[in-house]
Amino acid sequence: MDANLISVEKGFADLEDPASNYANARVVILPVPYDATACYLAGTREGPQAIITASHNMELFDEELLWSPSEVGIATLKAVEPDMRGPEWMVTAIKERAQPVIRDGKFLITIGGEHTISLGSLDAQLEHQAEEICVLQIDAHADLRDSYQGSQYSHACVMRRVLEKCPAIQVGLRSFSGPEYDFAQSKGLRLFGMDYIRSTPDWINQVTGALGPRVYLTIDLDGLDPSDCPGVGTPEPGGLHYRELTGLLKAVFAKCQVIGADVVECRPLSGQTISEYLAARLIYKLIGYRFQPAKNT
Repeated sequence: MDANLISVEKGFADLEDPASNYANARVVILPVPYDATACYLAGTREGPQAIITASHNMELFDEELLWSPSEVGIATLKAVEPDMRGPEWMVTAIKERAQPVIRDGKFLITIGGEHTISLGSLDAQLEHQAEEICVLQIDAHADLRDSYQGSQYSHACVMRRVLEKCPAIQVGLRSFSGPEYDFAQSKGLRLFGMDYIRSTPDWINQVTGALGPRVYLTIDLDGLDPSDCPGVGTPEPGGLHYRELTGLLKAVFAKCQVIGADVVECRPLSGQTISEYLAARLIYKLIGYRFQPAKNT
């Protein structure tokens, strides 16, 4: 067996064999401890392990869904080692690690690390999927710059690169530059900013109505309000609250085929575990919504 597909001990949710065994698991967690293009607060490279450690303290029975999503099996792979030649090299390394997981029919959740890592996972999905994919981005920032600090693969450019490959819907935005706004307007992009969300009661229906049938989900944790998730690389006031986000995600999974996901930009803070524990619970919710038994729908 490929050594990269062997589950680590003490992985996500601290499951034991056979539930944590790659061969049996329907879900695979791929940690990517990388933050080389961070432009404000460094430290998201510590996010993946902090999330996994926090997940060891979750209840496996989901109080909303009334079952244990861990029953589907969750394997955690060895982390992708950072490639310091540059972020474009790192994107390729992530893609190569993700490809066999997707070929094996697993539901892949990549955890970071900075937002650039999403490109590697998405590229792997695009190579495997014959039908069009729509990306749903949860984020405080538009990430639509063509280049930032000399790189087109900066975390500030991730959605600009995504849009070169497939359509996208952006939710939770409350910070972007003038050129990013002009680009979005010129391309007719659908931006669900927080001002719009707060003034529109049926915003969740509007988001799900704008998505295509097959969705890749990328969640930058700074899409959440800092009162819910303070440990991120670039915190922005006025974001989504946890229950608002899970309400949206539940609706998306009910309507669309979500083919894969990533959760990025967790930056652990000294003396507290709020953000990594929230991230762990959020990842577990994704698994629950994706594999929820029909009897509980």
